[in-house]
Amino acid sequence: MLKNIDPALNADVLHALRSMGHGDTLVISDTNFPSASVARQTSLGKLLSIDNVSAARAVRAILSVMPLDTPLQNSAGRMEVMGHPDEVPAIQAEVQAEIDAAEGRPSPMYGIERFAFYDLAKKAYCVITTGETRFYGCFLFTKGVVPPVSPQS
Repeated sequence: MLKNIDPALNADVLHALRSMGHGDTLVISDTNFPSASVARQTSLGKLLSIDNVSAARAVRAILSVMPLDTPLQNSAGRMEVMGHPDEVPAIQAEVQAEIDAAEGRPSPMYGIERFAFYDLAKKAYCVITTGETRFYGCFLFTKGVVPPVSPQS
């Protein structure tokens, strides 16, 4: 265990999050997403996992250490429900609440059509699968920057 690090974050996930640069994307996936085959096509090339937790719980852990990109560009996306792109299932509302809490303000997710999501996922830095069993528990996040700390005078 480490102090001030969410215990859901394992060493492999922490390494990947630290290795990502500004503008890199990561996928949080549910148990139905083809995580292993998509992960092989990402920059990292292997599947990561945060086992036995919901997508919302995994997002809370990840956003406790990873900044999202600025509000000037889309930094949090959700897989749209096929045939109902404006529908927001409960799991997506839960993740939206975690994003808003981490950002300290409303930061609405944008919708990504299902097959477009698969294409974007293959271009991501990594895929992190969760224990989420509900449908449409798949998300794409773009890493932002941590501003420098000014030295104390």
